Amino acid sequence: MRYLNFEIGDKIPEFSLKDADGDQINIKDFMGKWLVLYFYPRDNTPGCTKEAVDFSNYLEEFKKYNCQIVGVSPDTEEKHANFKEKNDLKVILLSDPEHSILEKFGVWQLKKNYGKENWGVVRSTILIDPNGIIKKVWENVRVKDHVLEVLESLKELSNNRE
Repeated sequence: MRYLNFEIGDKIPEFSLKDADGDQINIKDFMGKWLVLYFYPRDNTPGCTKEAVDFSNYLEEFKKYNCQIVGVSPDTEEKHANFKEKNDLKVILLSDPEHSILEKFGVWQLKKNYGKENWGVVRSTILIDPNGIIKKVWENVRVKDHVLEVLESLKELSNNRE
């Protein structure tokens, strides 16, 4: 099943959200760099914590390829700040409590969990080139080894551009 409203070859839509420090971050601020944009359900849950820690641990590797990592969830800036401090996270976390961007990207979905239906984020990752074009999409992500997969794709795609 396809979740995202965007696919490979599409230009990323312009948007801005607040980060953990309460600063307004515009997606166009990352033009000229590769960007990993990942959507995750909630701060301080096991899978989301592992994903954020993994991306933070590999951030320097991503930076070698002129790549920034940005996570988006419906949590507040205050929750993001706590999450970053508690787990020594180095990635940028954006807050979308109204789900406007989550809905725009198609990752805010009705999910079934233990027989109950709830709205939430379908864990997804998008790799965007320096021109703002989507180059790779991962939907319904499993956290284990995901960061290594994204890094490998970045290496392949960035080498193909030279």
